[in-house]
Amino acid sequence: MIFVPVKEGENIDKALKKLKRKFEKTGVVKELRARQKFTKPSVVKRERMIKAAYVQHLRTMQENA
Repeated sequence: MIFVPVKEGENIDKALKKLKRKFEKTGVVKELRARQKFTKPSVVKRERMIKAAYVQHLRTMQENA
């Protein structure tokens, strides 16, 4: 269960924004979407490799700049 302490006089929109941020950090929605369909392990591995290559490319570009 997610708790968001609301300070005295704090705007309700701010509290809702905190709740939404905490909920996204837990990864519940991401996990539910992943469980809706089966993905072969080879496809998962390929996607991870592509993402790792992309991140490595970004880091090398950042070092060169």
